[in-house]
Amino acid sequence: MKALIKVGYACNDHCSFCHTFDVRHIDDSEEAIDRKIVRAAELGHSMVVLSGGEPTMRPELVHWAQRTAALGLDFGLVTNGRMLSYPKLLDKLLALRLRYVYLSLHGGTAKVHDANVRSEAFEQTFGGLKNCSGKGLDLTANCVVTRVNVDQLRPVVDAVQGLDDVHLNFSMTEAKGGAMHLFQQIVPNLTHAAQRVADAVAYGREKGMGARVSHGGFPLCLMPGIESAYSDLKSHKFATMSEVWEDDFFPVDDRNKVQPDPCKGCGLAGPCPGIYTEYFKSFGADELRPVTAARSNSFNYVAARDLEWKDGTPCPIFGTGVTPYDIGRSIFVRSGDRMQLFETRTRDFSDVEIASIKRDAEQVYIDLSDKDAPDDFAADLRKLTVLGECRSCEAFESCARCYRVDEQDVFTRDDQAIRDLVAGLSGAILDVGCGDGRYGDVLEPMVEKGTVRYLGVEPDQAAADRLRKKWPWAKIDVCGIEDLALEANTYDHILLLRSYNHIADPGDVISRLVRALRPGGTLLLADNEAFGLLRTVDHAERAQAGPARFEHFRNDGAAEATRSVAELPLELLARADVGPDTSNQWFLHYRRN
Repeated sequence: MKALIKVGYACNDHCSFCHTFDVRHIDDSEEAIDRKIVRAAELGHSMVVLSGGEPTMRPELVHWAQRTAALGLDFGLVTNGRMLSYPKLLDKLLALRLRYVYLSLHGGTAKVHDANVRSEAFEQTFGGLKNCSGKGLDLTANCVVTRVNVDQLRPVVDAVQGLDDVHLNFSMTEAKGGAMHLFQQIVPNLTHAAQRVADAVAYGREKGMGARVSHGGFPLCLMPGIESAYSDLKSHKFATMSEVWEDDFFPVDDRNKVQPDPCKGCGLAGPCPGIYTEYFKSFGADELRPVTAARSNSFNYVAARDLEWKDGTPCPIFGTGVTPYDIGRSIFVRSGDRMQLFETRTRDFSDVEIASIKRDAEQVYIDLSDKDAPDDFAADLRKLTVLGECRSCEAFESCARCYRVDEQDVFTRDDQAIRDLVAGLSGAILDVGCGDGRYGDVLEPMVEKGTVRYLGVEPDQAAADRLRKKWPWAKIDVCGIEDLALEANTYDHILLLRSYNHIADPGDVISRLVRALRPGGTLLLADNEAFGLLRTVDHAERAQAGPARFEHFRNDGAAEATRSVAELPLELLARADVGPDTSNQWFLHYRRN
């Protein structure tokens, strides 16, 4: 994993959109960068990448590369490439383990590039790119999309297309620094920019560049068909970064972007960066086009480092520093004298979602099974709970926190409330999404006694066939709920048990189901919220490559489900929310007025 160090903000270009427009006079000292390079090695990073401003302007550049190599780390640069047009400097750096170059190229011609950087720089920049090509580097040319170049992106593809090892990325301008001062003149319309970038990506693929063309900073709903071509610091395997004014490293994140209300429920919300905050403040969210699509309902944490924590000794997290560990994506687990750091690199969930799952709901479990997807939570999973020492710690809000395994089976305990509700039913029951057959031992005697008339509906043919063998007493229809014919005032009770989040439009479906209830009849909704799983590296890799499919359209909890039925003639009888002391299952029990 990479550590990004800002060495200072001076630059030999004068980009109109420069993020560090207001701090170009600030440089860090040689000693401070030396110390951060050592710190990166202590944190277990495999590469140090220098950025700025322009890091190649610094006379200490070769010294820093030497210091990095001496620690056994690879070296990288985020650069405008101008100094790399000098072969002798490039050769020195290559000998010192230069392995990564992220180079700025903001136009396919001198006219367009130089207009963006406000310097006569194209010849040197493109010369640096050509010099780097063919050297075995992880090499990216990044084009920031502005009003100046938004309609001139195909020429950038033409310029790099012959350099077979160059990855080309198009980035949306962030309204920061220079782009904030000249917002109207620099920042393009988001939708128009997304269309032009999509055209350039398609053009690059026509030219044979394939996956070597990508985009960044655009909401994925505006990039249909090329959502997976997204690129950012995380996809480049950056774990931490440090600005000049920061004494330590901090995790990279997407906190400079937001996912406003239209993004809630979007199937792309997990990997999507959202929309830049300042753009959203200026123009709102009307350009966004949320997508209905399946989502994952879990993600994996895998072991990264081992630490020792003997009884009576201080917490070792303080010894290694709190700030480099992401509050959501990093988690420490203590067992006896041993403490392990686990991390997740998933893109199925956003940083905000992961932090909420881990810290607010505390829904992280150790997977005791070797299955690709756990199918018996009570047997397969045990919950993690925050250590008591952490809850009273002054760094509780800023730290990744340490957890322990709770041996209690929280799933069976919490599910008992639903079993009790099902056991109290009588009359005609419609069970929507009955495929897991969880409550057969409760329902079968009721059906045999004649107190219950049962109809199960399951959209998956194979699941329905398995359930018919398991439940010979039950009537099972194979049908999607959206296609189910429902007559008014037909059922005494309707069950949606772990099927609510599988429905594309629950508001519409539940409205139809409520009409099918007799007055005084009940509706029972239950489902699971998203959760994290601690797994070995091998287990996580096998599971991620396995056949498990995304089946959820969302990971709503009781609060979101309550809003979806707010206008219906229902009286709430009981509610159970997910929280730190519960499993990840919630339920809502209603009576039709």
